[in-house]
Formats: sequence, C-alpha cells, structure tokens
Amino acid sequence: MAPPPELPRLRARTVAVDAPGDLLTRVPDEVDPRDVVTWLREGDGLVGWGRVTCVRTSGPGRFEDAEAWWTRVRASAQVADEVRLPGTGLVCFGSFAFSDASQDASVLTVPQVLIGRRDGLSWVTHIVTDDEPWPTAHPAELLGRTNEHLGTLDPLVESEGSIPADGWPAVVAGAVRRIERGEVDKVVLARDVAVRHRDGRSVRLAPVLERLEKRYAATWTFAVDGLVGATPEMLVRLQGGTARSRVLAGTIRRAGRASAPAPDETPGSSPEHPLDPRLRLVRSAKDLDEHAFAVRSVAEALAPHCAELVVPEAPYVLELPDVYHLASDLTGTMRSGATSLRLAAALHPSAAVCGTPTGAAAAVIAELEGMDRGRYAGPVGWMDGCGDGDWGIALRCGELSPDRRAMRLFAGGGIVAASDPDAELAETEVKLTAMRHALGLREG
Repeated sequence: MAPPPELPRLRARTVAVDAPGDLLTRVPDEVDPRDVVTWLREGDGLVGWGRVTCVRTSGPGRFEDAEAWWTRVRASAQVADEVRLPGTGLVCFGSFAFSDASQDASVLTVPQVLIGRRDGLSWVTHIVTDDEPWPTAHPAELLGRTNEHLGTLDPLVESEGSIPADGWPAVVAGAVRRIERGEVDKVVLARDVAVRHRDGRSVRLAPVLERLEKRYAATWTFAVDGLVGATPEMLVRLQGGTARSRVLAGTIRRAGRASAPAPDETPGSSPEHPLDPRLRLVRSAKDLDEHAFAVRSVAEALAPHCAELVVPEAPYVLELPDVYHLASDLTGTMRSGATSLRLAAALHPSAAVCGTPTGAAAAVIAELEGMDRGRYAGPVGWMDGCGDGDWGIALRCGELSPDRRAMRLFAGGGIVAASDPDAELAETEVKLTAMRHALGLREG
C-alpha cells in the first residue's frame, strides 16, 4: 500500500459579520464554477469558493478513505472560531458516487472562503495553508463586493440521455417483472438527459443556483465540485449528539385539477369531483408501500448508532412547487460516536434511492439503467471539524461535464409491483422540472 500523501497544515479563522441579502451574490465572477460550494435553505446556510485542499476517492472504500483523510486534516489544523455555530470553523464539503463501481470519483473539498448565516447571525471563515498569509481585506470589505445580478441563463440545448424517453416504460416493465418473480421487493430506477451550451462555451452555474434557491427555497440548494441541485431529502443531519433523517418516497404531481384515481387508490372520487392530490397520495397503496420500504431501511441503518430512535407511525405530505411527497422525519440520540459522514455511509444507499433488498436492487439497477449514475443519488453536503454536519441525497440535480460545456440531468422513481410504466416515465419528467427550470429549458 502506498503511503498517504503529504497533507498541508490548515489554519481556519471565523469572525462574525453583517451579511444581508442573498449569500450567492457574494461569489466573485472569476471563480471556477467547480470551486463553488453551496448549502442553502430558505436563505440560510453556507456559500463558499476556492479550494485550499481536497481528496478524491473511489470504490467500496470511498467513504472510509475520505473520512480518514479528514481526520488527519482536522487533527493538524489550527482553528480560531469566534462564532461557534454549526458550519463555523474548519469545514469541508463532499459529494459521493452512488455506486462502488462508478467511474466518477467522490470528493471532499475545503473552500478558501466560506460565508454562513443561521438564525439571523452571519459569519465569514477564511482557510489558508500554514505557509500562506491571512487575506489582507477585512471580512466586511469582502462582503461589500456583491454581484447584484448573477447573470442571465445560457442558451442551452437538451437531448436524449443514455436511454431515450420513449424507451423508459420498457425498462420499468422489466423491473416490474423482476418484482413479480420475487427477485426484489422494490427497485429505484433513474434516467438522464443531456444538456449542452448552444455556442460551445462553458455553462455558468451562478444563475442556475439562484433560480433553484428562489423557486425551491424549502429544499437544500447544493453545489459541490460541479454537481448542483435542490434536494428535498436530508439523508442525515448530526448536530449536538442528535441525528435526524428525512425520508421521501411516494410522489404525485401538483396540478390545478387531479386526474382520475389509480386502481390501487381508495374509491370515492370521480372526474366531476376528483380527490385532492394530497389525499390521493396518502391513500395510494403503491406509494405507501414504497414509502414503508424506504423508512424501514433508514431505521435499520440508524438503529446501531442510536440509544433512542423515534420513527413516525405514518408519513406526512411534503409540498414542493412541482410535486407532493410522502415524508417521514426520524430522530435518534447518538451513542456510537460516529461522524455525520460515517452515518451517511451507513445509510447509503437507502431504499429511497436503491430498493429492497439492497444488494438485489443494486444488481437490477446496474443491469437495467444503462448508465453510470456518477454522484447522482449519492450523499452530498458538509461536515465540520467535530464531525457534525448535513448530508442530503443528491436528487433534482445535474452534473457539469469536465469541459464545463455540458451537463447531465437526472431523475428517478421507486418501482414496486403496482407501478405503471407510463406513469413512472411521467414522474421522472416531473422531477426533471427543477433543473429544467433552473437552466431555462421548457419554460412554461
């Protein structure tokens, strides 16, 4: 085994500041879009740029290797933190591949500048290597330089992905046959679409993030190493010894008028008096079964780490601009001493993004999807020097190509025995709406 690479000694300094307005407008225009990191919800969160140091990992040991690297980095770092809130001090951002076999590397990266806001309090963190001087500009001066407008959207062209849309129902039908034969109980299948810059230039992410943050404020808008999106699903949040996880599974489109009920739904509606879509969702046997699989998988993964684990008896309906989801929030009191990243690794992949049983579902995914998911549906988020942090699931997202001129957008859905192939295609189209809106595609 090769010796671990030499690590730079880092110094981090966090000071309180006044930072009104949109945090995204603080990012300098000249920053490489792959060096922008973001974790925002309803105006609060973290926005950073630059790259002091990073590590890339792959394969089955990608989580363990990344955590070992972070343990060494934080052990040698010098931290001066005047604020002491979640997200202050030394912080890294990460994004991990969905599959052990993915050709897309996972990454942990440490930004040079990080601006944060929480409950009305704001701060700036500068991180430098041991041989670098602190920035000469005062944090207030840095925050005085804002981009009032993040720019217009690029002219983009969308094309088919790995499997054309009209071929997707056949893929779903193949999965349903596997379920009917008893090979799996549930499998989550995803498809991609390709987007490229019409003029061959680099795609700019600043206006994309701005549109995601404004339209999908109730989700977590993220950016890590060119992966950007707005995820509604918190894989795990670890804070002060308490672990929380939000499970989403079961989806219905928001519309002004509900369509006729599916065969597995409770009778009582008609074309003249349709059920509210939210009622249809909570009465849908297909969606309730899908949700139960996902909740069970998360509870089983968290249980070894928690002295107490509260699992709701029934889901609630989470309302987003385009869809309704069945949602459950699980809460546990930690006993294992695991970091947030180790919890994310234990939870990944949940039944919400893979299926049940996990191994069998992953094999069906590899056979039927016809693509490498890369970091789609993998953990994405941040972690501080104490190991606390937020890790969402990379959903409603797109990944910037290495040449920065194109993106892949992703969407998926849970397949169970009652799934209808055409309805599953429609669900992926709805889930693609977030990134299409952010990129200015198919407006209206």
